[in-house]
Amino acid sequence: MTRRHKQLTAGRTVLTVLTTFGVLAGAALTGAAPADAVRKTVPIAQGVSYEQFDIAAAKGVTHAHVLLVDLRNTHVHLDLLYPGAVAARAPVSNLADSAGAVAGVNGDFFNITETQHPGVEATGASVGPAIANRRVLKAAVPTGQRFGPSLPPGTNTREVFGVGVDRRARLDRLTLLGTVRTTEGPLPLRGLNQYALPVGSVGAYTARWGSVSRKRATCGTDTDRAAACSKDTYEVTVRGGRVVSASGTPGRGPIGAGTTVLVGREAGARQLRKLSLGEQVSIRTGLLPSASRIAYRFALGGYPVLRDGQPLAGLDNTTAAVRTAVGFASGGRRLVLFALDGAPAYRSGLTIAEVAAQMRKLGSTDAFSLDGGGSTTLVARAPGGSAVSVRNHPSGGAERPVPNGIGVFSAP
Repeated sequence: MTRRHKQLTAGRTVLTVLTTFGVLAGAALTGAAPADAVRKTVPIAQGVSYEQFDIAAAKGVTHAHVLLVDLRNTHVHLDLLYPGAVAARAPVSNLADSAGAVAGVNGDFFNITETQHPGVEATGASVGPAIANRRVLKAAVPTGQRFGPSLPPGTNTREVFGVGVDRRARLDRLTLLGTVRTTEGPLPLRGLNQYALPVGSVGAYTARWGSVSRKRATCGTDTDRAAACSKDTYEVTVRGGRVVSASGTPGRGPIGAGTTVLVGREAGARQLRKLSLGEQVSIRTGLLPSASRIAYRFALGGYPVLRDGQPLAGLDNTTAAVRTAVGFASGGRRLVLFALDGAPAYRSGLTIAEVAAQMRKLGSTDAFSLDGGGSTTLVARAPGGSAVSVRNHPSGGAERPVPNGIGVFSAP
């Protein structure tokens, strides 16, 4: 018996004992490799169950943790987990417990570091659009400014997975529609609470952004995230429908209710400089879906890997990693939340092409990749429990704070 086989066998023995006592894998985050040769489904709450199993992948055996959610059950719904601000992060377990969720997974890719821009603060804000409890939180950054692996051909940062007010899951694209109306005429708004603005544009920041510096919004270009920060910037604060202050550099600090800060770069900065103190300004924003006329209860960014039962063309089949994904079937009423284990014995993970294939095996007709690596986290309560526990082993040895996630809620 090889050393690796002994480790896997020991992991299975430990799991058998834990399952007998109603404790699921991931307890204590010791780094031991959980494994379960027999796939077993455990109820978590009404319409929500959990299972785990091994996957024989091209780079070696990996281990999956899965939440099965039935939206046909009226006691169940999904919503965005987030820390109360776009530019903020927290562990998934904290986000789930504070929101009262029975389970959840991590969400979108995010602005995790700023090594290319010395002195500029990483915002922690997510890449794509975000909607929580029917409220628009933010729009997408330019595709060239995203963090994460390469996107499949034909996709961009506006891709979302979401659930509509009709309780059906969908894949969609959400495009910002925004206007700043001034006494001299309307200005197009091309950003909303996002860590990067298109070159030459104006973006809006509200109380939902948080208190992190807005400087990062003026760094990089639409095609090069590492490009230098713009030297031509301007920001205007609008309160009560009138300009109350202006500055030549983006600021920081909390933004009060009823206040919007407009940040401009290059041509956008020159447009904002035309505004005068006391001038009347109105700002309108919204996210326009491309695939549905149904309003979204919640939505978050990532990228599609499976559509109508078929993998997207050009999915990477070389780079394997720990992954998180979400899929659905039955017209968007049956959901699969999928997270790999990051324990050392399983860290070889899956390629994106393998994720698409695995989601199809799990019954999904459509699937969407979320942030992976050290961010991958799946949490769930024990049946009848009051707090979630981490069911996989995060590859960093502990939960990584993330900007958002998918929360599963089940009323008694």
